[in-house]
Amino acid sequence: MKLNLAERVLKENTLTKEEALAIFENSDIDTFELLNEAYIVRKHYYGRKVKLNMILNAKSGICAEDCGYCGQSIKMKEKQRYALVEQNQIKAGAQVATDNQIGTYCIVMSGRGPSNKEIDHICETVEEIKKVHPQLKICACLGLTEEDQAKKLKEAGVDRYNHNLNTSERYHEEVVTTHTYEDRVNTVEMMKANHISPCSGVICGMGETEKDIVDMAFALKDIDADSIPINFLHPIKGTKFGGLDLLSPMKCIRIIALFRLINPTKEIRIAGGREVNLRSLQPLALKAANSIFVGDYLITGGQPNEEDYRLIEDLGFEIDK
Repeated sequence: MKLNLAERVLKENTLTKEEALAIFENSDIDTFELLNEAYIVRKHYYGRKVKLNMILNAKSGICAEDCGYCGQSIKMKEKQRYALVEQNQIKAGAQVATDNQIGTYCIVMSGRGPSNKEIDHICETVEEIKKVHPQLKICACLGLTEEDQAKKLKEAGVDRYNHNLNTSERYHEEVVTTHTYEDRVNTVEMMKANHISPCSGVICGMGETEKDIVDMAFALKDIDADSIPINFLHPIKGTKFGGLDLLSPMKCIRIIALFRLINPTKEIRIAGGREVNLRSLQPLALKAANSIFVGDYLITGGQPNEEDYRLIEDLGFEIDK
């Protein structure tokens, strides 16, 4: 079956939701052929460059939200807990990122949203980081924020704000009940209004349908997220979804290819759970994605940095500095 999807996407920058779902569900469409179409689009916009990102878990486990995938949720009795770390620890992470050719440094806090004191702490630290590492892109992931907090983050030099949609609007209440899907969309829109680059992505493998996955990709297109991290559920014992195992490496590849075709110009990042779900097919994912997290995630480990650098080199790709 000749697809010609890349040619159409590059000319028209569009697929309809119905077409995308039909393609995604059609078992007669070979996953490698779909991936090749995605690679043509990825190569057109990003060549052989790969963006590197690193996470600092700056505040852990102190959270009243009930997200079904999260080991830091209020439902978890045993979890890693600590308050917002000292400024020197955040600044040290920025140095590690620079030393490892990482372009985006992500400062992440658990919880529904930051207090004004926490915002001031982050802003003061970012200002100091920018003096020493002006080339380093700073991404903040602090939860639901208020307008004046967003303005402070922008003034301090925060380049990007991550707030994932996580799932489709239809499936949202199956994932979390302590905040709404609209809360998440509004946070992304607030950051855009304050000229902070929006980063928003998904978690696949939580029991959603294939239609939900397509809806996620189009929702991110609609909010015009600049960066789209695609997470694959890494089941954590004790969470609502801790017993699920719904993904195969080929299903993950198909998802990433779909997101590239629907969001052709965007930074598509393979993120949490890639090691345990993509397994030996991780290199293939970079034929559609152009960005990865290096190192550990929030409370789950990643593979050693050296393996990621070798993966990029073996593909003939290069780090985008």
